[in-house]
Amino acid sequence: MLSQLREWFWQERLWFPEGLGWADLEDRDGRVYAKAGDLWVALPIALIFLIIRQIFERTVATPLASLLGVKETVRLKAPHNPTLESYYCNITKNPTQTSIASLCKQTGSSERQVQRWFRRRRNQDRPSLLKKFREASWRFTFYLLAFIAGLAALIDKPWLYDLQEMWQGFPVLTLLPSQYWYYMIELGFYSSLLFSVASDVKRKDFKEQIVHHVATILLISFSWCVNYIRAGTLIMLVHDSSDYLLESAKMFNYAGWRNTCNYIFIVFAAIFIVTRLVIFPFRIIYCTWVYPVTIYQPFFGYYFFNGLLMVLQCLHIFWAVLIIRIAVRFLTNNEKVDDERSDKDETDESEEEEKEEEEEVKKDMKKNGPVQNGYTVYNNNHSKTE
Repeated sequence: MLSQLREWFWQERLWFPEGLGWADLEDRDGRVYAKAGDLWVALPIALIFLIIRQIFERTVATPLASLLGVKETVRLKAPHNPTLESYYCNITKNPTQTSIASLCKQTGSSERQVQRWFRRRRNQDRPSLLKKFREASWRFTFYLLAFIAGLAALIDKPWLYDLQEMWQGFPVLTLLPSQYWYYMIELGFYSSLLFSVASDVKRKDFKEQIVHHVATILLISFSWCVNYIRAGTLIMLVHDSSDYLLESAKMFNYAGWRNTCNYIFIVFAAIFIVTRLVIFPFRIIYCTWVYPVTIYQPFFGYYFFNGLLMVLQCLHIFWAVLIIRIAVRFLTNNEKVDDERSDKDETDESEEEEKEEEEEVKKDMKKNGPVQNGYTVYNNNHSKTE
């Protein structure tokens, strides 16, 4: 059964133009070609990335955070309450007004105390500022180095300047060592992001990020197997050209460097729009969708490859709308930049709630003295006068 499925999946008519097949990609006369089996190398590379990331975050990102002045907000802990904890973990983190009234009767607490407990409990689950800074630092470092390495690997290649060159001699295109490592490192990195998604900060565009990672891995893997490598290297270079700017803007945002964050974000927005909404669709997709049919008849692999590119382009449009909205708001009203693309956590509380929390604590302290976890602390240590 599995052998039949494998034979059907790897049919030459699915993945190659008519008259070409896997035999054309066999190594001969000192010429080396990409093979599907090479992709297994990406798995140990992904594990190495996960290890390097842990070392980097502890030895580089954490001291850098301290140097830039990243400050943690002291969060008040919710007092131990089995009833509320059970409701929080098993039912919902955001109870309705009716549920709050019911919980008040079960716990003997006031409505405000229950609301405060849930607010503090949600805050406990929020990722710390240091965790977000370290994650942004890691991604910034990789994207910057990947962009520099990709540019160095492609700077002397003719298909960087004339995109039609990517199809000259297709699919019998010799694999270069720089292309091999560029592919394996990029595939290993995106695989590591997929492996660590459960422990990473959950963001507003979490689902879109998952789709992006899966589409990228499929695109890299497929383009490798059928020797679309020249097109693949260009696509990876275009994507790496702006991502490091976004991550650096996040780092300065977490450090409280508002002006630096704002101006880097505007530069990022400009490069993102040019590369993702102009170069990618009108240059690269044009040369993978329109130009190839002048050389050979369309086949399944041609549609599959371009279909993945269109998935990425839809994500680009989705993110571009958010980015443009932020940029316009900043340029017209001089508001601070908050990255709606991926910087707001799904569990993040609003600033209004945090201010309300502080005001409530201050009121209680004025009225009843010191407050701990929402309850008055009475001082029984009376001094004796001689």
